[in-house]
Amino acid sequence: MEEVKVLHITSNLSIDVVRKDIKNMHLAVYPPTGRVRIAIPLNVNDETVRLFAISKIAWIRKHQRHFNSQERLSQREFKQRESHYFQGKRFLLRIIEQEAPAKVEIKTKTYIDLFIRPNSTIEQKQIAINEWYRVELKKLIPEIIQKWEQKIGVEVSEWQVKQMKTKWGTCNIEKKRIWINLELAKKPIHCLEYIIVHEMIHLIERHHNERFMALMDKYIPPWKFYKAELNKLPVSHGEWDY
Repeated sequence: MEEVKVLHITSNLSIDVVRKDIKNMHLAVYPPTGRVRIAIPLNVNDETVRLFAISKIAWIRKHQRHFNSQERLSQREFKQRESHYFQGKRFLLRIIEQEAPAKVEIKTKTYIDLFIRPNSTIEQKQIAINEWYRVELKKLIPEIIQKWEQKIGVEVSEWQVKQMKTKWGTCNIEKKRIWINLELAKKPIHCLEYIIVHEMIHLIERHHNERFMALMDKYIPPWKFYKAELNKLPVSHGEWDY
């Protein structure tokens, strides 16, 4: 597990510093909160990091302003006609009470129908919706992985979907295992594909360096547009980033 050190740059700017076996410093600002993170070589001292961060303050603030202006969804209450998203489209929730196991259906362009037992709690409704999201997401992932295994020339040994608070996706390079954030069921399919390709390219290049960017440019040229779109879409009440 990597060790993170918090370095205070100014009175209102702190950054997470991670020391790694890398050659160059890598600075990033993450949605939705504008958290700043910098990965640095093992032999770089704090003062060098501080000076580097100060030189990038204008760039950092620009990105933080962008994330602060991003639309936020309030905590979902799972009530009638509440907005919910699926594959990038907005739907209204329609709750239908019945004495039967919970299920979710989309039959029109307007509504997500949640069939649920009377007097079900918010938590029970959320579980039913999330399980439906999980099933729908799992229908899409295998075909996308198979397509890109052939294009990139790598093999994914295992993949799973889970709720994550800090990443759209992760990759265990040694085990060739990919995890996909359940939240991506709410996003357009091409955003899901972008994240899967991103993680698969980590099987070739571990770090977010120039080689990694070049591989992304080679295999999925519009990836920067997909990333920007993903970061502009409404984000849920919880905090997760990429």
